Amino acid sequence: MATNIKSSELDFEAIRTKLKTYLAAQSEFADYNFEGSGLANILDVLAYNTHINALSANMAINESFLDTAQLRGSVVSHAHSLGYYPKSKTAARATISISANLTTFIGTPPQSITLPIGVRFSASVKGITYTFQTRQTYTATNNGAGIYTFVDDEDSADIIVYEGTDVTRTYYVPDASDTRHYVINDDQLDQDTLSVNVFESTNTEDFTSYSNIKNAIRIRDDSTYYILQETPNGFYELEFTDTGSLGIWPTPGNKIEVNYLRTSGPAANGARVFSPEESVIVSGQSMPLSTTTISYSSQGAEKESIESTRFHAPLTYASQRRMVTPFDYHTLIQSNYPSLGDVTAWGGEQNIPVDYGKMFVSIKYPENTSEESKLTTQAEIKANLTDPLGVASITTEFISPEFLYIGVNTTFDFNPTLTGLTSQATQDRINVKVNEFFTENFGQFGVAFRKSNLSAIIDDISPAILSNKIDIVVNERLVPILNFQKTYTIQFPIALAPADDQNYIIRSSRFNFNNKICTFRNRLSSNSIEIVDVEGNIISQNIGSYDRLTGQVTLTNFVPTAIVGGADYVRVFATPANQSTITPLRNYILLLDTGETSSRAIVNYQTTRVTL
Repeated sequence: MATNIKSSELDFEAIRTKLKTYLAAQSEFADYNFEGSGLANILDVLAYNTHINALSANMAINESFLDTAQLRGSVVSHAHSLGYYPKSKTAARATISISANLTTFIGTPPQSITLPIGVRFSASVKGITYTFQTRQTYTATNNGAGIYTFVDDEDSADIIVYEGTDVTRTYYVPDASDTRHYVINDDQLDQDTLSVNVFESTNTEDFTSYSNIKNAIRIRDDSTYYILQETPNGFYELEFTDTGSLGIWPTPGNKIEVNYLRTSGPAANGARVFSPEESVIVSGQSMPLSTTTISYSSQGAEKESIESTRFHAPLTYASQRRMVTPFDYHTLIQSNYPSLGDVTAWGGEQNIPVDYGKMFVSIKYPENTSEESKLTTQAEIKANLTDPLGVASITTEFISPEFLYIGVNTTFDFNPTLTGLTSQATQDRINVKVNEFFTENFGQFGVAFRKSNLSAIIDDISPAILSNKIDIVVNERLVPILNFQKTYTIQFPIALAPADDQNYIIRSSRFNFNNKICTFRNRLSSNSIEIVDVEGNIISQNIGSYDRLTGQVTLTNFVPTAIVGGADYVRVFATPANQSTITPLRNYILLLDTGETSSRAIVNYQTTRVTL
């Protein structure tokens, strides 16, 4: 029996209607009342069955592809097929200095002492206490006064402590006839702290350390690597080769010992004070420890999200673990360090000024990340990624992000008869929507501002808003050296408006100059910049200029003596040549300047206009 019912139909009512239409066309049901009979129940069952089958088939097909999969297990499985392993939770870490006081030591103090692995320190974040611990041994020598400051192998007193609980799991390698699965039933592990040691038997202390395959540069016959992958239920499974494709593998009778930290992730970020939970034992005597915080805890992160995995898996596959193009740098750094806020990269040929032979990388770190942590992360990236995987003749240089602040000034026609809100309340709503728009969409590299998108949001706030007009002004922040003559360059990532005889394209916030409160601005109809006092009197002419096409503003021999308002920077304002779209380049990030954002209502009672 042929019908026109599509098995892929998903809507229940549409399926039921098609069933009813088909039956009504048959002679035996020509005048049948389907809604008032027992056949209505049969129609419901048939439609429901078809609906469920179609929905199940549709979901199954969707889960078969990385782009459409919704379940985490499906996305992770597709990522594995591309050789991409999503990041686990990441432990927060802090840098501290640790000292031991042996002034009360009974007997002759030793020349040096050792701080073992796993010494714990407690710290609180938002009233919750977390445990941090060391992950390697450190040594210290007597400074002559009984104080021992611990240092690492490179003689650095900057000691990194990690948040989490130490966990050790033991597995035994079965016979070849048995299935070898080493499942770690823990979805809170930090894979970066995972260590895998393989012992010859349960009675030996000698072991071979295995490394994560993601860190492999080359694989030889004697290589020792493991694969750690997330299972569909969120746990992790440890895998080894038994074909030699990854080098040596554990054999029957071996003991596998796995150690890692079970972590709280980002919840432990921001810890400032670290109190020792234990003492160091020296010749059987317990000696107190003291700490000094060098950098607050940071870099804690949740598991890599579904969308991040979906985005990075094909890109990582395309990069083939080599760093050649800027996108390779972005992909591999972001996938290996997901706790970073954002990453961008560009070649020296795109830099201003052009600098061939370099790859520039800019990282947006999470808030409260110390300079020491930033430098440590950059050193790790160079050692683990850019140096071994990059082109030998290309050097990597890290550049701090640049922030371009946008002021949004909205003027709107307002008809109070169409709403119960006042014009002031509507202005407040617009300001809130503008803030939400920037909070939700900006703060990352490469995100462009489009005025039409914001204008549509403002129009939808209330029917009383008949139309709106948005004026944009951008600014960057110049941190000058006070009382010191210097030439400064402010680089806007956009073209600027041409000079005219009515508007100042370049202007600044207030500063002190020659014992007067001043600002600088371009002369009307000119790209030359002059300093004027608050009354508009010219104090100094031709102190610089701006190039509207390149967006570069130059201040020559600029000598401010103070900055008005308590800030340590001078805001340099500019009018974009194109206010409709502002696209940041390279390492620029767009942010809202709330101090330069406002809205103003123009009362208009006319709601209908007749066009003749």
